[in-house]
Amino acid sequence: MSETDLVERFEAQRPRLVRLAYGQLGSLAEAEDVVQDAWLRLERVDADEIRDLHGWLTTVVSRLALDALRSARVRREAYVGPWLPEPVVQEPGPEGRAERAEDVSLALLVVMESLSASERIAFVLHDVFGYSFDEVSAALGTSSASARQHASRARKAVEARRPRFPATPEQQREVVLAFGKAADDGDLDTLLELLHPDVVFTADGGGRVTAARRPITGADHVARVSALLAARRNWVLNLVDVNGMPGLFGVAPDGTKTVMSFTVDGGRIVAIDVQRNPEKMHGVTRDDVTDLEA
Repeated sequence: MSETDLVERFEAQRPRLVRLAYGQLGSLAEAEDVVQDAWLRLERVDADEIRDLHGWLTTVVSRLALDALRSARVRREAYVGPWLPEPVVQEPGPEGRAERAEDVSLALLVVMESLSASERIAFVLHDVFGYSFDEVSAALGTSSASARQHASRARKAVEARRPRFPATPEQQREVVLAFGKAADDGDLDTLLELLHPDVVFTADGGGRVTAARRPITGADHVARVSALLAARRNWVLNLVDVNGMPGLFGVAPDGTKTVMSFTVDGGRIVAIDVQRNPEKMHGVTRDDVTDLEA
């Protein structure tokens, strides 16, 4: 196989590999680093001896992600404030959504933070991307039975925290728009109607920009904080798709970007995750967003 052919075959798989690694790591920047490392490893072997390049790359990327997850656990112990995944932001609507790496929602990435590294890899490979347990076991370097156990434990943990009655994109768009308007208007009554009594508001500033250092819980507290932040804000939030679901995005006068993602269950907001850490705004721009009033 010529080097040109190898490059073309690898580049054809790059989008899939980045989506896979992002689902495993919750970071686009780290996902792209892992995929690039996989390419460097591919360059060092005899590609003609690889019978299944798709499977080989899946295994290599997953093993690299597994190593990255294990080292990330140590780094996050020293993280300032709550840690949230890096959001994937695109223009709202079915057209943008169909082109997005929305295989893993931000809410699911947050839930998966409670899993072990092996459980997370097994769940993403099998339950999200549909790989067989033989393929999962190859990626984990374990038996098929062990891979099944990892995926089963992960599935139970995820299902226990998933919304019982999740919103469709259209339903979530209505809730998000209503939330944004009520917050801007300082309408506490409407905010309380939109928020679940046990709603959790989590902000990630990474110690680099202003953000709550601890999650805020309860509809009353979250409603008041949302209205207060809106009153202080002298910039506009815009409707976007965050990992395939409607959310909000804005840029402060000092250039600080903010991405708000929402988890809706039974028509009410049960979680608001706010990403403000500049290091987690990989590829997030002001382009292709819709005014909140649209």
